Amino acid sequence: MFTGIVTDLGEIQSALDIPAGKRTRIKTVYDTDSFDIGASISCDGVCHTVTAKENSSGGNWFEVESAAETLALTNVSDWKEGQKLNLERSLTMGAELGGHLVLGHVDGVAEITKREDYPDSVYFQFRAPEDVAKFIAKKGSVALNGTSLTVNEVDGLLFSVFLIPHTLEVTNWSDSKAGDLVNLEVDMMARYAARLAEFTKTG
Repeated sequence: MFTGIVTDLGEIQSALDIPAGKRTRIKTVYDTDSFDIGASISCDGVCHTVTAKENSSGGNWFEVESAAETLALTNVSDWKEGQKLNLERSLTMGAELGGHLVLGHVDGVAEITKREDYPDSVYFQFRAPEDVAKFIAKKGSVALNGTSLTVNEVDGLLFSVFLIPHTLEVTNWSDSKAGDLVNLEVDMMARYAARLAEFTKTG
């Protein structure tokens, strides 16, 4: 489980197709001796399991493998060498919950439909997948590429957020533009509430 607060901006060193899907090596500032093989790390909002790691004089790195289902449901299939990824290590008991509870289980891919830059913020508008849009509420929380954000406005499949300068500095959002696809995870409480309402209606 994660919080949507990015703690490192990693860089893809290699992205290779393998029989099981895709193997990606990611350069990081994390001390890889501080986590084990099998640890969970959110990579652009997708929960991945560490399969290899090393602290190196040329830069620390870890590897993850993405299965076919992950490639089908996220933007991981488009990852390439040199790309920046928002990274977050899994939440530990007693840690500060600065964002909202994020599982790293992506619900779908949203498309950036508009970007507007202002002196103190950047406005992004997105188009959500039709089956996911119903879970997105004004002033609610969403995780976009692993970043916990508050929804500004909602209009059908469209929704928007504002990003402050600090978020742009410590994430890969500064490079994002209209037409880009981002990993979208809705607030898990919205999913549970919708499921409960469904049973209440039919019961």
